[in-house]
Amino acid sequence: MNTTPSPRVGCAGLIVEDTFCGPLAEFPQEGALVSVDAMPAYAGGCAANVALDLARQGISVEIAGCVGKDAAAQNLRKCFAANGIGHDKLVASEMLPTSRTVVLLIKGQDRRYIHLFGANAALSASDLDHGWVASLDVLYIGGLFALPAMKCDELAEIFAYCRTENVKTVLDVVMPHNTRISSLQEYESLLAVTDFFLPNEDEACALTNCRRPKDQMESLLALGTGTVIITQGEKGAVAARGRDYWKCGSYSMNCVDPSGAGDAFTSGVISGILEERDMPSLLRYASAVGASATRRVGTTGSVFSAAEADQFVQAHPLDVEHAIL
Repeated sequence: MNTTPSPRVGCAGLIVEDTFCGPLAEFPQEGALVSVDAMPAYAGGCAANVALDLARQGISVEIAGCVGKDAAAQNLRKCFAANGIGHDKLVASEMLPTSRTVVLLIKGQDRRYIHLFGANAALSASDLDHGWVASLDVLYIGGLFALPAMKCDELAEIFAYCRTENVKTVLDVVMPHNTRISSLQEYESLLAVTDFFLPNEDEACALTNCRRPKDQMESLLALGTGTVIITQGEKGAVAARGRDYWKCGSYSMNCVDPSGAGDAFTSGVISGILEERDMPSLLRYASAVGASATRRVGTTGSVFSAAEADQFVQAHPLDVEHAIL
């Protein structure tokens, strides 16, 4: 049993052991051998990244998900324990190995991934017991659409229960390249009880079949979602709540590896929710935390603490535009 403080945030979803190769000057030719100085392995996946980033910001957090009974699972548990993250809610699969990813980093190119899906396939809403959920201030689900056992109607029941217990819900998605969305309405029951929905612009386009961010947000808000925040990479982020619309730029930092930026941004949003920041302040803070994740190989090793993020925001003004949808 771990002895971490009672968590304010529960992070459930994708948990992966990531092995990073690079950055390499170029992708190896067929039959070529390329040497690297190190091939570090870190905790990764949406749920793990957000949990580690929140812990870095001084927020008590517990992680829930599925792992195997293997060395990778042992390494992940040690990592969570070392960072003060509760991990009693991890379920050990008897049949499936811990999910693992090899991340190939090529200078000037987007990342390449080799992925073993593993135990993430087993996580379902039934693994999130009501007593645990009710004890939280925020429940975060990371990786919807990449969690085949996580059914939307079952998760909607958990989110509806969160509303009765005054627990804020934050939903993030991961959409593999073969994901097919027949109709946004089939997710209405879930989005209608989601307080904060955080897709990136490609995911929002796939979900709504709309290219303009404002149209994407209007489609998602029409289903009852409380707040929609869409990340746009170097272009920044946009957000909407009711008829209010905000557009925020991005911070420029020395980018070594962008792997964890989106999850770090999400951790900043959750921190902003807990601190009851207004939307411009929340977006600036989350943008600073997100950008800080890119300064080192790996997803979480260079993420700002809360004090560092606040200091950075104060020293680097970032415009946030407001309009009415």
